[in-house]
Amino acid sequence: MPDSANAALAADVSPITNAPTASAWAAVVSLMLGAFSQVTAEFLPASLLTPIAADLGVSVGAAGQVVTATSLVGIVAGLATAIVTRAMDRRVVLWSLTVLLIVSNLLSATASNLTILLFARTLLGISLSGFWAMATATAMRLVPADALPRAISLIFSGVSIATVSAAPIGAYLGDLWGWRNVFLLAAVVGAVVLVFQVLTLPRLPPLTSPDVRTLFVLMRRPSVRLVMIAVAISISGHFAGFTYVRHFLEQVPKLPVTTISLVLLAYGVGGFLGNFAGGTLVVRSAKVAIVTGSAAIAVLALVLLVFGSSGLVSGVAVGLWGFAFGVLPVGFQTWMVRVASDEAESAGGLLVSAFQVAITVGAVVGGILVDGFGPFGAVGYLAAATAAGALLVSLSRSGEVRP
Repeated sequence: MPDSANAALAADVSPITNAPTASAWAAVVSLMLGAFSQVTAEFLPASLLTPIAADLGVSVGAAGQVVTATSLVGIVAGLATAIVTRAMDRRVVLWSLTVLLIVSNLLSATASNLTILLFARTLLGISLSGFWAMATATAMRLVPADALPRAISLIFSGVSIATVSAAPIGAYLGDLWGWRNVFLLAAVVGAVVLVFQVLTLPRLPPLTSPDVRTLFVLMRRPSVRLVMIAVAISISGHFAGFTYVRHFLEQVPKLPVTTISLVLLAYGVGGFLGNFAGGTLVVRSAKVAIVTGSAAIAVLALVLLVFGSSGLVSGVAVGLWGFAFGVLPVGFQTWMVRVASDEAESAGGLLVSAFQVAITVGAVVGGILVDGFGPFGAVGYLAAATAAGALLVSLSRSGEVRP
């Protein structure tokens, strides 16, 4: 590890860093709850798009741009958060991001037109990407190095819980109470999370003063570039396939909507379990976790291509796909922390932006392939991209710095 990284880690001591005490884990749980509330808000439009469009008097396609707004703003916010807030106590930054989440949900609930709703969702893009830029770097200061993989997997379990619950619960409550009240409920959840964060997060004064040059310095490191390229390849493949997985299940095995819902539930449960499996794998090596997860997805995509006409095979493959993907965020976050521990916040911002770009590219490429080649197009790209990502990482000589 570079001397600067050692110095940064040595200086990076909060009041609860020396041992993973109950208070330390309570603070990590507050980050997990933050992940849950952020991702829940991110996923709500997918289940509420039709009533939102009808209420605001716009097309479904126009209403769908609220998702694009969140993603595009998130690319910039991920890079800028550590720089803009470099003089602030990190717990205050996290509190502020949660407040922004609450404001976004309240504005969404009361939006009288699409412009206001788009503005509300840009605020979510700042909050969401800012949170992910800070989360792992904060976890580094809450628990010792040997407990960090467990902490990261716990934080990402909040993502899996949101993935499982946000869309179906949002759709059900939206039909029962109306879409505006669902966003109000999301604001209440954010307020509860904020209270828990205020009670549990210790004082975390800034340790570095990053600027734009810090991002370029990090990008000159071969190991950081490798992480970014691997994310661009594997994650774009994943989202190309997953964005259109319902279309595949409807067209190839011809599953009814009720069965598709169960398959997607299996995917979410698989992702929840995969997060913890990823936490176990990264103790050995983050690169091994990424290669294992990407290669497994590639194999499962090939199974869908060859045997996807079977409803049972498709359902099992998608559930296992969720498990394999659950390994990847933990692996990438841990890998980035290990190769850029001296500038963990800026590195986290780079990783968040890489994820957002990969998600956007994956959705666009998947759509082009589905239009051109039918339901097998996006799955074919899923297989090729994740296989290429696994091969790239496995053949790379750029290692990870062990704690």
